[in-house]
Amino acid sequence: MSKIYTLYLLHGDDDLRIEEEAIRLENQFDDPSNPGLNTSSFDGASADVGEIMGAALAFPFLAERRLVIVKDLVAHLTRKGAGNTGKKALETLIQQLPDLPDWARLILIERQRIDEKNKLVQLARSHERAAEKLCLVPKDTTQWISKRAQETYGTPINSQAAHALAMVTNGDLRAADSELYKLSLYVDGARAISEEDVSLLTPYVSETSMFDMVDALAEGRTTAAASLLHRLLGQQEDPFALYGMIIRQFRLLLLAKEHLVGGGSPKDLPGVLGVHAYPAEKAAKQSRSFTIPQLERIYRLLQEYDWKMKTGRIEPLLALDLLVASLGR
Repeated sequence: MSKIYTLYLLHGDDDLRIEEEAIRLENQFDDPSNPGLNTSSFDGASADVGEIMGAALAFPFLAERRLVIVKDLVAHLTRKGAGNTGKKALETLIQQLPDLPDWARLILIERQRIDEKNKLVQLARSHERAAEKLCLVPKDTTQWISKRAQETYGTPINSQAAHALAMVTNGDLRAADSELYKLSLYVDGARAISEEDVSLLTPYVSETSMFDMVDALAEGRTTAAASLLHRLLGQQEDPFALYGMIIRQFRLLLLAKEHLVGGGSPKDLPGVLGVHAYPAEKAAKQSRSFTIPQLERIYRLLQEYDWKMKTGRIEPLLALDLLVASLGR
C-alpha cells in the first residue's frame, strides 16, 4: 500500500518548478471523471484559515479525495504588520494540520523560502503524512538550462550557449524555459543549440562582444572598445544593465587575478568566482593583461561612475563613453 500524504508544502524562489510540481499533484489527485468538483483554490492573502480547513475537512462528493490548493498563506500571515492576528492564525493552522483526514490533499504553495525554523516547515519534515519540497533557483543556472534543454525538449545545448542564456535570463527560469522552447523549435532536432542561435533569437547582450570590449580595453584599443560599447548599447536598451555587466566582468577579473597571483589553481576558478567553467576560463585569460593595482583602480573608477549615474550627477551614456576613454591605455 502506497504511503498517504495529506499535506504538501512547496516553497522557494523557483516559481517554475513549484508551479510544475503543483500541476503534477493536481493532475494526480483531481478526479478525471468530475474535474474540479472536489478541488478548491484559495489566495492566502484573502482567505481565512477556518475557510481553508473547512474545505480540506469536507467529505468529497462522489470521489475519493478532496484537493485544496492555497497560495502564499504563510507569507501573508507572517508579513510585516500581520501582528498577533497572523501569528494566531498560523498557530491554529499548524495545530489542525496533523489531523487532516485520509481523503484530504492540502497543498500549500509559498513563492519564497520559508525559514527552516518555522513550525510549519518542521511539521512538513517530521510528520509521517506530510511532504516538503524546497525549490530554489541555482546560483548559476547554466547547468539547469543544459539539463532542461535535454530532458524537457530533447535538444542538447552547448556550454557557451547555455551560459549565454543564463546570463540574459538572470535567474528567471521561466524566461529561460520560454527561450529554450523557441530555440528547440528553431534547431528542430538537427543539431545542438549554439551561442549564435541564442544571439539570433533571444533579446541578448552578446557576451562575446563583452569579452571583445574588455580585450580591447586591455590592449589599449580605445576606438575599438568604444565601437563595441555602442554595439552593445544597440542590443541592450538599459545602459544601467550594461554598466552592471561591465562592473561584474571587471570584478571577476580582479578576483581571478588575485586567485592566480596568490598561487591558486586555474581549475578552482569556477568555484572561486561562482561561475561556469567557460566564463572562468575567459576571466583567467583576460586578467593576464592587467596587474592587480590596475584592476583595483578600474574597479574603484567603476564604483565612482556608478554612484554618479545613480545620483544623477552624470548621464548614463556619457558615463559609459567617459569610462571607456579613461580605461584605454
